[in-house]
Amino acid sequence: MCGIAGLLGVADEGVVRAMTERIAHRGPDGVRVETLIPPGGAAATATLGHARLSIIDLECGWQPLHAAGSTVIGNGEIYNYRELIAEHGLEGALATGSDFEPLLHLYAREGERAFARLRGMYAFCLVGGDGRTWLVRDPFGIKPLHLREDARGLAFASEPRALGTERLTQEAAEELLALNYRVSGRNALAPGEVREVSGGSVEGGEIAYSARAGGSGGPPLSTPRPPRGRASAGSEADLLARLDAVLEDSVAVHQRSDVPYGLFLSGGVDSAVVATLMARLNSRPVTAFTCGFEAPGAPDERAAAERVARALDLDWRETTFAEADFWRVLPEAAWALDDPTCDYAVLPTWKLGEAARGVLTVVLTGEGGDELFAGYGRYRRALRPRWLGGRPAEPQVDAPWLPDGGRGALARWRSKAGRSASTLLDAQQADLATWLPHDLLLKLDRCLMAHGLEGRTPFLDSEVAAFALALPDRFKVRGRWGKWLLRRWLERACPAAAPWARKQGFTVPVEAWIAPRARELGGRLGRHEGLAEVCDMAAVRAAFADDRASARRWPLLFYATWWNIHVAGMTRAEAALQG
Repeated sequence: MCGIAGLLGVADEGVVRAMTERIAHRGPDGVRVETLIPPGGAAATATLGHARLSIIDLECGWQPLHAAGSTVIGNGEIYNYRELIAEHGLEGALATGSDFEPLLHLYAREGERAFARLRGMYAFCLVGGDGRTWLVRDPFGIKPLHLREDARGLAFASEPRALGTERLTQEAAEELLALNYRVSGRNALAPGEVREVSGGSVEGGEIAYSARAGGSGGPPLSTPRPPRGRASAGSEADLLARLDAVLEDSVAVHQRSDVPYGLFLSGGVDSAVVATLMARLNSRPVTAFTCGFEAPGAPDERAAAERVARALDLDWRETTFAEADFWRVLPEAAWALDDPTCDYAVLPTWKLGEAARGVLTVVLTGEGGDELFAGYGRYRRALRPRWLGGRPAEPQVDAPWLPDGGRGALARWRSKAGRSASTLLDAQQADLATWLPHDLLLKLDRCLMAHGLEGRTPFLDSEVAAFALALPDRFKVRGRWGKWLLRRWLERACPAAAPWARKQGFTVPVEAWIAPRARELGGRLGRHEGLAEVCDMAAVRAAFADDRASARRWPLLFYATWWNIHVAGMTRAEAALQG
């Protein structure tokens, strides 16, 4: 895990070092910069920078990494590197224990086909000994890679801040204030995208989704889909046994680390599944962090998390999030999210990262469980007939401050969602293409990397996806229950998790914390320059004047704070709007 940056087609170590140092929080163990010059004294092909967070092979895993005539810098982890070494007989060829070195040897043998063999989360630049240069991002979009192209060449980096200030387009800002995340206007590699850079031109493609580690995969797809001929059919007992095997295998490879690891534990099904498997696979108690909210009437998952922790003998640690944390963390999270999302879950995620820093370096989380096993209520609503309250599983837009109320943002979201074989799979695929990479994974990456922590998501694994997405609908949704098969598994593996108990939706009580200052904030935000570029300011003022509109206040407050930092250039202290 780290931050990467580079210039392709030009040599400038001063520029690349400055780029890399802007994202040094991602790699606090050190920065290295190197210019690649081909044999024979030809012009430089690239200058590459790497800020390292040491996870695997602490001594020899520094990058840029050279092997088999090629060079790579990468952000993330290739989890199946040991299997690739064994399967392709690479043991005697390796000079390091890095998870990225086997990729270079495979590339020397089979070129870009090697990319489809990778199982993991990654964004990397590979400069091949064959004269070809590649930028690659993992199929789920867990790790980011942003781009800037100008007359000098192509620059890339793990975060936009390394490339210089870039204002949101009007469309992107509208999407952010209507959907809470944006689906357009992002100059970055898409999930699963592969780009070849040569001769000053950039050619795009998509990585072939491989259902089996090391397999040949299927047609190029930007989001994982169930491979043909591998439908997860069978009796419930058979499927539960297969689910157990695929989940244990994923958690096992996601634990591969030479530094301390643990997990974030909520009171929900997904993190309880990860915790159960980690407890099974580790001889010592696994460290788990939980965040609870200090606000009247706020949902609090600490009691449910503690029951699971006691049943599994976890080293459980709780942290609280109160009103003072809200005003302190808001500008910190806005700074971390240089590529913004208005999801209020950024607040506890940032606080959990702060709590875990110094105790853990790697954190496993439950992101992806709802998307792959159909846990959201909107999926169940999409399956009902309209006369029983059914409606499409798409964002519900309520943005009266936008000229069109957010209808344009919703139309652009629909254009990204795509269609597949069933209503339920349509909804899952839409979230895999939009909500997951542009909100949940973006939030996790920035809020943990701000603290020098690596976040890993064992549900977002090729083997888990191949199994889960191919399940018949009845094993995903049954009656009022989503994640049917996952709940059945957890019922047996960790009854203390109470998988059939009615759960409260995850809610951060931002409305309660904003309300006492609503009048003052309405006055300040009602004349805010950044909001005025996008919004009807009378509607902004109305949101803070009418308590019935309290749910509309958070995205306006977050966007204004974000704009103050990333557009107006304020410090975090200056950007705070709490009086």
